[in-house]
Amino acid sequence: MYTYKTEILTVGTKWISDKADASDIAVLDRLINEKAADGWELVTYDYMATSMQIKGAFVITFRKQQS
Repeated sequence: MYTYKTEILTVGTKWISDKADASDIAVLDRLINEKAADGWELVTYDYMATSMQIKGAFVITFRKQQS
């Protein structure tokens, strides 16, 4: 059985495009690697743009085997 944990990772402000950029991906990679070091496995992630297209976020779900 697994324990699941979902996090929201807000990305930088966007003025021209609501798409994630290289710095956003670097922050996402850092979070994934930190969680992996603590025993969490990435299950899924999605990028959500806001309706105003200024700031978006990643929704990331991890899982860990229960001990």
